[in-house]
Amino acid sequence: MKAKKAGFIIFLIGAVYMIGMGSVATWWVHTTYSNLSPAQVSETVWASGSTLFILWSLSVPVGSILAAIGIVLCAQIKGSRMWLFVIGAILVSLWLYFWKTFNLQLYPPMFGVLGGLITVFFLAILWYWAKKRAMLEGPAKTSADFQLISYVFFLHAAWGVCGLLDVPYFLFRPDKMLQFMPLPNAHSMGALVIIGLALGWLFAFLSQYKTRQAMLQ
Repeated sequence: MKAKKAGFIIFLIGAVYMIGMGSVATWWVHTTYSNLSPAQVSETVWASGSTLFILWSLSVPVGSILAAIGIVLCAQIKGSRMWLFVIGAILVSLWLYFWKTFNLQLYPPMFGVLGGLITVFFLAILWYWAKKRAMLEGPAKTSADFQLISYVFFLHAAWGVCGLLDVPYFLFRPDKMLQFMPLPNAHSMGALVIIGLALGWLFAFLSQYKTRQAMLQ
């Protein structure tokens, strides 16, 4: 019971951190960087490298880890299954560390290789999704349907991100971007990416909601 209460507190800390700094504070960060010059920004509390800027940049990555750890404790997962989440948390933390400390250079083949893997994983998910859905009934089937829709939106958003960073929008190479695509087209694609991600998360939530309904029947 103590672990469950502690987990709920950790979850709340992660949620407040993500919402407060990752969502609300972003409006101030965006306004500051949009309306001021680099020299002027360096004189504000949101200057790159400042304490507030670091807290803001880490809000979603660190907040999500805290929220996940908290919810795992709330779920009272024990034994070998708990170790899976511990290993997962360590891997995510290492990814965050490398993300903050390594300056990765542009490597075009990376898009082809990782993009190809994303496609293979997506198709494999569809294959096993179909097999699982055939064994479900009622709200559980609806949950699976929502889950499939979320996967499709996530894949579309990933495709859009690849297009923005490399061919055809070339945000990694602005000289190429100006040659091939008008900037408004890139802005439009960026909007479609964030809309796709939002819809993907919406249907992922609906899937979890329907799963809960199925369990209560």
